[in-house]
Amino acid sequence: MERPSIWVLVVVLLLGVLFLREPRLQRSEEVFLRWLLTNSPPASASAPLTMVEVGGDRIISPLEFALFLQGVLEFKPTVVAIEPVLQWGDANKDQEQIFIDQAMRVPKLLLGAELTATPDPDAPVPEISGFMHVTGQRGNLVEFSGIERQPSEDVRLISTLGFVNLPNEIADDIHVPLLFQYRGEVIPSFALQAVLLWLRVPASEVKIDVGSSISLPSGTRIPIRSDGTMLVNPGVAKRARHVTLDELLLAAQQHDTGAPTSVRLDDVPSQIVLAVTPTNSPVPDVFAATIAAIQTKAFIRRVSWIFDCLVLVAAAAVSGTLRRFSRVDLVLGGIASTAAYCLLALAIISRWSIWLPGWLPLGAIWISVLFAAILPKPKGAARTVAIAPPPPTP
Repeated sequence: MERPSIWVLVVVLLLGVLFLREPRLQRSEEVFLRWLLTNSPPASASAPLTMVEVGGDRIISPLEFALFLQGVLEFKPTVVAIEPVLQWGDANKDQEQIFIDQAMRVPKLLLGAELTATPDPDAPVPEISGFMHVTGQRGNLVEFSGIERQPSEDVRLISTLGFVNLPNEIADDIHVPLLFQYRGEVIPSFALQAVLLWLRVPASEVKIDVGSSISLPSGTRIPIRSDGTMLVNPGVAKRARHVTLDELLLAAQQHDTGAPTSVRLDDVPSQIVLAVTPTNSPVPDVFAATIAAIQTKAFIRRVSWIFDCLVLVAAAAVSGTLRRFSRVDLVLGGIASTAAYCLLALAIISRWSIWLPGWLPLGAIWISVLFAAILPKPKGAARTVAIAPPPPTP
C-alpha cells in the first residue's frame, strides 16, 4: 500500500478544521440538508393531526369558522387549533357571537396571535406566563415586549393563545421557533403550545435547556438550537390528514345521520385538529410539520462530529493508493463515490432522520482525487496512454 501524500494529509485536515470551527461554513451544510429533505420520502407513519383547510385568498368570516367548529364538534375533538389570527372588527359582532357560542363547546381551543417588539406605549401590557424551569443562555432567543394582533377579549377568555411569529432572522422553511422571550419570560410558540395542550402537560412540568432540548414529563426530548428553533422536515406535514371544510361538513352530516362518512374522522378525539388557510403563512404548513414532527418524534439530528473525523482520516489514508490509478479511473471513481454517499445520506435521513454532512466528506473525496491526479505517479502505476491512429491505407 502506498504511503499517504503529505500534501493531501495537510489539505484534508486543514479543510476539516476550517469546517468544524467556522460557523458560516457549518451553516452552508444546510444547503445539502435541504436537498436531502426535498428528495427523501417521509416515513409512512401517520401523525395524530388533522388539518382542515378553511377559506381561500380572502378574509374568512366568523360564520365560516363557526361552521368549522360545528363540523369538528360532531367528532368530539379534544384540542382544536386555529392558526390564523382571528380579528374581525365591530362590523361582524353578530357573527362573532355565533363563533363564540360554538367555541365554548370546545374542550381546549388554541388561537393564533402575534407578538411585537415595538408595542403601543399607551396600550396596556398583557401578562403572559412562561416556563418555570429554564436553564442555558437566553441571549439568542428573539425578544418581544407586547402583542400586536390577537382575537377579541370575549374570544380570548375561552381559549389559549399561541404565537405564530416567524422572525426572519431565525425562521425559514426548516427552522421553526418553539420558544420566544417575552419581558424576561420564556414562552412557547403556537406549535409547542398545541402539543402541550394535546399531551395535557402544564408549563410547570416542562424543563428547558436553551441550546439543547425541551424535556417533557413523558421522557420526550425535543432538540432545539440556541435561538429556540427546531430543525423540521417540511415533508412531515404529509403525515397529517388533510381535509377541506366542505369535506368536513359533509362527513359531519353523514355522521349525524349514522351513514358511513366519506372521510374517516373517528380518531379525531385523540388528535389535534388544526385549521389553516392557504395564505396565512409565508411558509406553507410549517406549523403542521412542526406539530407532526413532535408527535411522531421525527427529530432531525446531525450525526456526531466523530463521523467527520473518521471521513477525514479515511480520505487521507487512501490518498496514496489513489495515485496508482489513471486520471479517468479517478474521475469515474469520484463520481461513483459521490453518488453512493448521497444515496446513503438519503436512506439514513429517511429512515432515522439523521443528517449526514455533505460538503466536508464530498470535499475530502474530490480533494483526494484532485491531488492523486496532479501529483507524480508512483512507479508501476496505471497511466493514460495516447494511442495514435494508424496511417491511412494507400
